[in-house]
Amino acid sequence: MPLDDAQLTREGLPGTGAGPGRVLVIACGALAHEITALIRANGWEHISLTCLPAIWHNSPERIATGVEDLVARHRDDYENIFVAYADCGTGGALQKTCDRLGVAMIEGPHCYSFFEGNAAFAAHGEDEITTFYLTDFLARQFEAFVIRPLGLDRYPDLRDTYFGNYEKLVYLAQTEDADLDRR
Repeated sequence: MPLDDAQLTREGLPGTGAGPGRVLVIACGALAHEITALIRANGWEHISLTCLPAIWHNSPERIATGVEDLVARHRDDYENIFVAYADCGTGGALQKTCDRLGVAMIEGPHCYSFFEGNAAFAAHGEDEITTFYLTDFLARQFEAFVIRPLGLDRYPDLRDTYFGNYEKLVYLAQTEDADLDRR
């Protein structure tokens, strides 16, 4: 079944396939395509995926609580649970939650960092503060994540106020997609 970006943005993805010896990956909806592709490509039939709404990146204070709720709901149904989030703007709250719950999570400040490699990303240091990053998901859902939440659909004259200090755009493509490249 194809994944629907609009659903991944607003609602996330419910998990399926609980049982002994199974692993649950709790992820951001923005990573669902990549994680699903890895599960299929590697034949990882023991792994189930559930996702929180990707739009929660615009309200990162919801992420740690959402992860905690999913761990509590599914802990008895899976042998292992892994959290496929980096810090993602939680200010360390997600790491503290995962440590308290005894579940592992991805290291790094955000997906832009772990997609590039945390060490390589950190090496950029302050040079990257004026860089705007895009992933495949963000490129596809730019309207839902940037245009509407920032009010640019209603007040397009704010574009330069929001983006005027960016000097570079980095597109961290996870796929080869000519349509996304054109966007």
